[in-house]
Amino acid sequence: MQERRGMMFYRMLEKSFHSKRHRLWFPPLTSVDLPDIWIPNKDTSINTNSAIEQTARVLEGKPIANNINSRIAAEICEMKNRIGKTPGLGVILVGGRRDSQSFVHIKMKACVKVGIAPFTVELPEDCSEAELLDAVSSFNENPLIHGVMVQLPLPKHLDDEKIISYVSPEKDVDGFHPTNMGNLAMRGREPSFIPCASKSCIELLLRNDVEIKAKNVVVVGRSKLVGSPTSLLMQRHHATVTTVHAFTGNPEQITHGADILVSDIGVPNMIRGHWLKPGVIVVDMGANSVEDTSSLQRHRLVGDVCYEEAIVKASAITPVPGGVGPITISMLLSNTIDAAKRTYRHTQ
Repeated sequence: MQERRGMMFYRMLEKSFHSKRHRLWFPPLTSVDLPDIWIPNKDTSINTNSAIEQTARVLEGKPIANNINSRIAAEICEMKNRIGKTPGLGVILVGGRRDSQSFVHIKMKACVKVGIAPFTVELPEDCSEAELLDAVSSFNENPLIHGVMVQLPLPKHLDDEKIISYVSPEKDVDGFHPTNMGNLAMRGREPSFIPCASKSCIELLLRNDVEIKAKNVVVVGRSKLVGSPTSLLMQRHHATVTTVHAFTGNPEQITHGADILVSDIGVPNMIRGHWLKPGVIVVDMGANSVEDTSSLQRHRLVGDVCYEEAIVKASAITPVPGGVGPITISMLLSNTIDAAKRTYRHTQ
């Protein structure tokens, strides 16, 4: 009798649980993805007093990039001599954004300099998704092209997630394909490629003898292109990682505990000197164009971190421009030659 009553109770409970009134509904993750909208500081005054004594070591990226590019050029020369093959990089550019055109030009120029064969496809701003997917597919199937990248951001009518997923994981030299990002997130697995900007951040630190293991690392920003993969990669190097984003309630308090601070938020001079603890190592991955009437171009690039204030607090800091930027291009070239070596190793 008692067992029967128990069965009746559980049936009633199950019926109630699955009724419309009590049904639990878990929305898909995409519906709760809110855009990170960073609000600049109200106090925009910056102390540019030249009498302030610089304390931070400036971590220049160009010497490191030149060293990497020289090694890549030598490897490509050896590849040509041994098997008569040349790595190829295919880049797809959609629309006429000046910054995107500039980035593609820099990448293609770097390819030629080290001996990588560049292939480009330029599509109009209003191109259809089918046209863009056809361009990606043609690069995927071209045996002369070992690396494929789609210059981001894309026009708003195009689904960048779908386009990135269409790139062959074996040619995804940007490292953004879900397969590569998923493997990066899982210990014990190795992605075919690591996103270039995140890889350049680690490369710069290691080449400057900066210890990452067991350090408190704060990554400001969680973009899928830089912030998120950098957080994952820092964890793979055994750092204790905290991510600060636009909805973080106490960002200044959190950043003040960082041994290493990495910034990628796209707001000029957002991170001020009082956000930093003395001796912190700052890797500024922002590149923001601001008006500058004193320059011929009428604008200049600045980072997310207020350089003038940070340089007297930090023990080391990357400049903008000239910090991680040049190394990021080198990482793209490195990923491309790695893709070519894998291809020819499997076909011989």
